[in-house]
Amino acid sequence: MAENVLEKIIKKKSERLIDLKKKRPIESLLEHPPDSMDYINFKETIENNISNNKISIIAEIKKASPSAGIIIENYNPVDIANKYYKNKATCLSVLTEEDFFLGSLTHIYKIKSKMIPMDPTSMHMPILCKDFFIDSYQVHLAKYYGADAILIILSAVPENIANQLYEEALKLDMSVIVEVHTKDEARYSLKFSDALIGINNRNLKTLKTNMNTTFDIHDILINHKGPLISESGIKTKDDLLNVVKKTNIKTFLIGESLLNNIDNNSIFSVL
Repeated sequence: MAENVLEKIIKKKSERLIDLKKKRPIESLLEHPPDSMDYINFKETIENNISNNKISIIAEIKKASPSAGIIIENYNPVDIANKYYKNKATCLSVLTEEDFFLGSLTHIYKIKSKMIPMDPTSMHMPILCKDFFIDSYQVHLAKYYGADAILIILSAVPENIANQLYEEALKLDMSVIVEVHTKDEARYSLKFSDALIGINNRNLKTLKTNMNTTFDIHDILINHKGPLISESGIKTKDDLLNVVKKTNIKTFLIGESLLNNIDNNSIFSVL
């Protein structure tokens, strides 16, 4: 049987959370919020683009992944964020999982506190904390470090945990992306009426990517009132425009294709 990568990641995340909760109990997060953190409405930012018939790119920042290995040797998330900003990306997705993606929640804080907008009067881009959420404690932790949105991967948690994560995020005025990969997950995701729904073209259990996933699942989600997102597998501008043409989805989460060529990437020309 093929190794289930998602199970390995969740097992390690569970172990880390046991130690982290002892070192940083939730009370400490509530009593000592970070100074002068600006929060931006992630969902509203994308909805405004949709209303204006604009394409949105959620540009991902990550050092490594189980499928690609090390993507960027000299990893500087603030520098990458500034490059995405200059290329007019709509939002950021910051990979914070420590063991398989070599991320950190501190990267979100550094980006928000150190990146330099071209227009000093403008706000920074909203940030998605891209991690494997299995406990509502993590929602508070993400907020503490400056995240504007969290990700709930339906294949990673049972339904009751997904519900808890969703409700906790809404209480904290955070946006939520509910991620699906199968038709059954897509049907269940419709109950999260205030969420954005992301269709992940990558199977997190096998790490195989198939763009047909977006096309196969889209019809189930077409009446969802929130934005739909196509995630993973977008390698070129033509790939992106093909999805727009076939589904009218206008929001994309893209990582490796941008990271491999941030300074001169034709995908940004759609913005």
